[in-house]
Amino acid sequence: MTSIVIFGAGGRAGRAVTAEAHRRGHRVTGVVRDPARHPSLSADRVVQGDVQDAAAIADLVRGHDAAVNAVSPASGPEELAALGHLDEKWFVTADDALLTGLAAAGVPRLVLIGLFANLRAADGGLLLADPAVLPAEFRPFALAHTAGLEHLRAADTPVDWLMITPPAQLDAAAPRTGRYRTGGETATGSTLSYADLAVAALDEIENPRHHRTRISIFD
Repeated sequence: MTSIVIFGAGGRAGRAVTAEAHRRGHRVTGVVRDPARHPSLSADRVVQGDVQDAAAIADLVRGHDAAVNAVSPASGPEELAALGHLDEKWFVTADDALLTGLAAAGVPRLVLIGLFANLRAADGGLLLADPAVLPAEFRPFALAHTAGLEHLRAADTPVDWLMITPPAQLDAAAPRTGRYRTGGETATGSTLSYADLAVAALDEIENPRHHRTRISIFD
């Protein structure tokens, strides 16, 4: 049995990863902003935490085998539209805090949930640069996410991290199939269920195949 701490366990992706980890018999700690709002999470314990607080992260993750980061400052288009100004370093700060906290606690593996918009189109350009793919109001969020990815790539860290990037169309209602395909920097598929995103994350914790890189996944 593996012990996994999941940041953002109350969001769509985090809740799916938490359920999949529980399904596989792992010991799960769910980290959320307000535990009282998530009484039904399928975690062994649910705790309050801030993904941008390195010292607190070290205490939260100590004794675990792996961590998942599914935190986002907004969980959907409506929430993003209502967010207003987003600190362009939000994901950089979070990634740095996670790498620092996990290294201090001796937790070796970190799986992060990425964003489709910094994958590349067939012509080589970033999807986030195409307003037909990503409306202009969401571009600052995509750029902040991309800055976080680049920060990970440049980090000198003992933590074996992996960013898993799903396609644009993630379906919360679609069933778990247990199947998915993997790709590189170019967007290939367009759909995936949250449940199968969670399958990919747990597969990479149980049997790591990709290291210190970003992969795309799709159905």
